[in-house]
Amino acid sequence: MEQHRNRLEALRQEALLGGGEKRKEAQHAKGKLTARERINLLLDPDSFEELGMLVKHRSTNFGLDKQQFLGDGVVTGYGKIDGRLVYVFSQDFTVLGGSLAEAHAKKICRVMDLAMQNGAPVIGLNDSGGARIQEGVVSLGGYADIFYRNVRASGVVPQLSAVLGPCAGGAVYSPALTDFIFMAEGTSYMFVTGPNVVKTVTHEEVSSEDLGGAKAHSTKSGVTHFTGRNEAEVIQHIKKVLSFLPQNCEEEPLKLAYEPSDESRAKLDAVVPENPQQPYDMRSVIQEICDDGTFTEVQKDYAENMVIGFARLAGNSIGVVANQPAFLAGVLDIKASTKAARFVRTCDAFNVPLLVLEDVPGFLPGTDQEWNGIITNGAKLLYAFSEATVPRVTVITRKAYGGAYDVMNSQHIGADLVYAWPTAEIAVMGAKGAAEIIFKREIANADDPEAMWKEKEAQYAEMFAHPYNAAARGYVDEVILPRNTRAKLIKAFEMLRNKVDTLPRKKHGNLPL
Repeated sequence: MEQHRNRLEALRQEALLGGGEKRKEAQHAKGKLTARERINLLLDPDSFEELGMLVKHRSTNFGLDKQQFLGDGVVTGYGKIDGRLVYVFSQDFTVLGGSLAEAHAKKICRVMDLAMQNGAPVIGLNDSGGARIQEGVVSLGGYADIFYRNVRASGVVPQLSAVLGPCAGGAVYSPALTDFIFMAEGTSYMFVTGPNVVKTVTHEEVSSEDLGGAKAHSTKSGVTHFTGRNEAEVIQHIKKVLSFLPQNCEEEPLKLAYEPSDESRAKLDAVVPENPQQPYDMRSVIQEICDDGTFTEVQKDYAENMVIGFARLAGNSIGVVANQPAFLAGVLDIKASTKAARFVRTCDAFNVPLLVLEDVPGFLPGTDQEWNGIITNGAKLLYAFSEATVPRVTVITRKAYGGAYDVMNSQHIGADLVYAWPTAEIAVMGAKGAAEIIFKREIANADDPEAMWKEKEAQYAEMFAHPYNAAARGYVDEVILPRNTRAKLIKAFEMLRNKVDTLPRKKHGNLPL
């Protein structure tokens, strides 16, 4: 038995060595952790159970038979985060550049299958040079096997992808199919075609960082949801996001202990300026409404006219979707609509109730928006809210104009409750524009057109620029003082806790992609 034990231990030590000490040192020199260091940082101490440690590739092409490493460049298994089961794979760049091939892919597929069968999140820590060219089409098949599982698992179990090194070509599509993408600043990048190909085809000179680094994808493309200054910060983001999500679509998010107290928030009474054209930061409203320090913003630096993120309300997990008057007046445009629509669908998939804070002057006009599809992109948000069956509550803080009023989770598209502050203006458009259209002839024929315009503007505002017509119609359930918003929402979501709503029988809807 001693002989067998020694052989097993020798193999384990070989597997733990990865690509060797020199390659590990090179990894550290780049400011990156090794595959196993990442797992140790992610999971609860001593909870990781490795699967496939002794797997080896079977290829002999181009001298690969002389480059065999136990584990084949990816560490896979399961463990716990805050006591909850998760499955994880971590690509090892020290082994053949973390390149993906047949055996490597099968290990990833194995943990994804287990995650689906056992209803637990799967986390991918990506750090790979791409497909292993020496294995040819087998490598491409391995990627497709993973993509297929990403799609099958979508909406069933949470899927989180951390990009902690290069992720190029076909490799980018697995993270793109998951629920959230995390990137480390300065050490990770994603792109379908790299700088050299871009230069050849379009003659553009661009670096890997500018083309597909964390900053580019967090501000320009919106591909990544969270960035961290280093890998440790990225991993903390992963843990934070998981804390708001259930294990799978059949479960509810974890509720934290909460001791009720005075829920009044007097600061909210002074948030909305007297001047309706003056901006304010919707984050200040979110912070007052939600439990202290719990708001975790998603895609913070992308489409800043829309604020989305997770928070807790009386210990319960909620998703927040809010217009941001401090940026482009909170207008809905292509980027803001798709950003919010994706988040709404993610929350709905995993039973996270939705709170909508509305201050929207309408959709952004212009040829750029129209020619790039504001119609279908705006419809994505309308579709997402209309399809969602989780509890949905809207608070209109100020403007709710035109079609944007409908789209931002109005009662007409299935909101369970709609509250409005006394400062709310629910109308087809602002008083100034409405007066110009309705009273155009009178203004034009007046002795003092400017004075007449102001008079008619005030007249329209008196008639429509308030929440009481909508309340009279029942479109607003209650007009509330801002200071009472948190208390009202706690009671509302508690009342809706056992909500049951089902969609009509269908194969699937046809989302306006």
